[in-house]
Amino acid sequence: MDLRLRGPSRRPRRLLAAGAAVVVLAGAGTWTAVASDEGPAVHRADRVLSVGDVRLDTSYFTAPGGERRPAVLLGHGFGGSKDDVREQAEDLAADGYAVLTWSARGFGRSTGAIGLNDPKGEVADVTGLIDWLAEQPQVRLDETGDPRVGMAGASYGGAISLLGAGYDDRVDAIAPAVTYWNLADALFPNGVFKKLWAGLFVNTGGGCHRFEDRLCRMYERVAESGTPDAEARALLEQRSPSAVADRIDVPTLLVQGQTDSLFPLGQADAAAKAIRANGAPVDVDWIAGGHDGGDQEADRVRARVHAWFDRYLKGDEAVDTGPAFRVTRTGGVDSTDGQAQLRGASGDRYPGLHSGRTQVALTGREQSFANPAGANPPAVSALPGLGGGGLAQLSSLGVGVSLDFPGQYARFDSAPVRDDLRITGSPTVTVHVESTSEDAVLFAKVYDVGPDGSRQVLPSQLVAPVRVEGAKSGKDVTITLPAVDHEIDKGHRLRLVLASTDLGYASPAAPATYRVALKSDLSVPTAPGVTTAAAPLPAWVWWLPVAGALVAAALLGTARRRTAAPAPDPELADVPLQITDLSKKYAGGDRYSVREVTFRVEQGQVLGLLGPNGAGKTTTLRMLMGLIRPDGGEIRVFGHAIRPGSPVLSRVGAFVEGSGFLPHLSGRENLELYWAATGRPAGDAHLDEALEIAGLGDALARAVRTYSQGMRQRLAIAQAMLGLPDLLILDEPTNGLDPPQIREMREVMIRYAAAGRTVIVSSHLLAEVEQTCTHLVVMDRGRLVQAGPVGEIVGSGDTLLVGTATPVEEPVVEKVTALEGVASAVRTDEGLLVRLGADGSASRLVADLVRLEVPVRSVGPHRRLEDAFLTLIGGSA
Repeated sequence: MDLRLRGPSRRPRRLLAAGAAVVVLAGAGTWTAVASDEGPAVHRADRVLSVGDVRLDTSYFTAPGGERRPAVLLGHGFGGSKDDVREQAEDLAADGYAVLTWSARGFGRSTGAIGLNDPKGEVADVTGLIDWLAEQPQVRLDETGDPRVGMAGASYGGAISLLGAGYDDRVDAIAPAVTYWNLADALFPNGVFKKLWAGLFVNTGGGCHRFEDRLCRMYERVAESGTPDAEARALLEQRSPSAVADRIDVPTLLVQGQTDSLFPLGQADAAAKAIRANGAPVDVDWIAGGHDGGDQEADRVRARVHAWFDRYLKGDEAVDTGPAFRVTRTGGVDSTDGQAQLRGASGDRYPGLHSGRTQVALTGREQSFANPAGANPPAVSALPGLGGGGLAQLSSLGVGVSLDFPGQYARFDSAPVRDDLRITGSPTVTVHVESTSEDAVLFAKVYDVGPDGSRQVLPSQLVAPVRVEGAKSGKDVTITLPAVDHEIDKGHRLRLVLASTDLGYASPAAPATYRVALKSDLSVPTAPGVTTAAAPLPAWVWWLPVAGALVAAALLGTARRRTAAPAPDPELADVPLQITDLSKKYAGGDRYSVREVTFRVEQGQVLGLLGPNGAGKTTTLRMLMGLIRPDGGEIRVFGHAIRPGSPVLSRVGAFVEGSGFLPHLSGRENLELYWAATGRPAGDAHLDEALEIAGLGDALARAVRTYSQGMRQRLAIAQAMLGLPDLLILDEPTNGLDPPQIREMREVMIRYAAAGRTVIVSSHLLAEVEQTCTHLVVMDRGRLVQAGPVGEIVGSGDTLLVGTATPVEEPVVEKVTALEGVASAVRTDEGLLVRLGADGSASRLVADLVRLEVPVRSVGPHRRLEDAFLTLIGGSA
């Protein structure tokens, strides 16, 4: 059944030159079988494809089977690569899709300048990739050259999904997430420059020189002036899905984040309205997370995306794609683990941002306040770039770091609300603004203020910037505040604040005085059609009340037992880490990310955690940090069982997901701000000791924007070392560093462990691990392969390096692997790495190799970690 919408508006629109879209195989594909505990094996083929003058690094995932299947293009986020979406690609392939991932221009191993989804660049690449899919024998075709294909991705990858559907009518369904509709509105909202996020874009991309020249010049011009101009807006709008709003008419699942000061909910709202106007089905899902942190609900969202494609690509009309609108709400804190409790509310239609309005009266006289010279000090709302750290947990609870300076804002309060009030959408208010300057820039926000006035929450940490032109003569301005989903409890007040500055935005540098007065009530949307459905009572409650009571009593007893955390193990009180039978399988997945892993780490060790992509290293570290729960097994840190929010985690420091710093602040100021956000006493930071170990010297007084990549990494390590944790966890700390910087990072880790503390480092640089670490844990496909001292693993006597006069062909390698007494064999540049089994011997191996006519030149024990690693994992890296 053809589910594509092919009405009159669905005209052919391959607007890109056909010659630019031709894809040529630029390098031989490498096939890899991806093991799975359940379901079919998935094969991955890595290829470099040429699209015009650009080379794109791609991976193609398929599962066995002769039938043709729909295809999916998966895009990655900004600053990432195709490897970031590998797990989802494998899951989709196992579910019967042909999946193609690629690193966008300027990222990963792909060439070209970053064009921010330029129609002549990244969008043209998508057309070329679809051309390639149309030629693959596994892919279902709607007609010659037209594959059945969907697109999905988050952030940057979400935007290319929307643009792909707008520029190429062969795209049949899309599922973009936490992305933009109009990039100019996202970075220049209401004429105000979102300077911190724009700076992070450029920094994450590797610097201005990595972008197209026009983009680099535009950024430098706007960053210097602090004011976006018409040319800058036009350049970003040209690269936005909104530019092709009338052409996107395919089934669309829009997933947008509530804790997102980069691409707030209004971006998805504009997309939903435009695509629905074209006649396409559109569902909207507001998740708890976003670019500023919070719970990204990855498992649930992934399952919904898969269902969306099952319905609109496979044509399975029986599949449940979910409600037309869903919003995740925080319902307090789980007392057993400290996690925010999430529950879903839904409606049978998307309400938009302005439904069910109610008026809330505000009081307050006309007020004057200052825009300080240089716009300093700035008020604080969201902290771009810090969402991946500890603040993410606060964001999910509606708590964050917000600060307004006296004399730099006006405020207007409501009376206490008489009943609970749920705000779902964008409040609006009209105010009169006057300024001693020609233009005024204001930052509007609505706080939830508790009965005693001390508890003040800024929902999702969001503000609405607005530039008021012609303010010198006075002007009435209607302000649309950020869209949120937030409940105001009975007895609480709403507070409208209009501030002159905000850390994330550019304000006029010239001092000025603003005067504001209310001209209307605060109009609040309530979305009355959105409800949280109560779970139906089990049938036995009605027909067997006595049995029900007994079962309830039994469950209550079990819950009480589970509420109490497991007692500390006194025998492990001095052991930094003991992991026992640890397992994790993500919901909706077909295989374990981590399975029955057991190892122990002692004081003073520098432990290297090794394994190929997908081995389960990061999942293990996230469970260790209490960020995700294991499905089985146990983690104990100094004898205490780990759960989210466990007090013993205060003895753990981590650098797990990269770091984000405020570029205009110094290194020391960034660390002080981070520590203040934890709420712990300043004296507990041991800031000077951490900085001495990190060895940053005089650079601490300089703005972080002047730092090299190596200095930023060392500052990130110093941040993880604040409080001098007994256990320090570092995930790929040397990414992006040159050899001298890597050597400096090695010295930092060794110095830290020298005082009797423990370091766990996950890295793919095997030679560096060999020089830095005292012990190793090697993982592959979620399982523990080997653990022990580095010298013991590297010098293992059961592994031999067989030098050969000529390269060994793969069929011969397979024959060697099948020999009695051989556990594994892997080709190397020198010949073969052979790991002997328990009944193997070097003499018998040599005899067998001669019998197989392998041109043996030398045989000896290996001595490199790289060789040991390849042997242990059987070459799956």
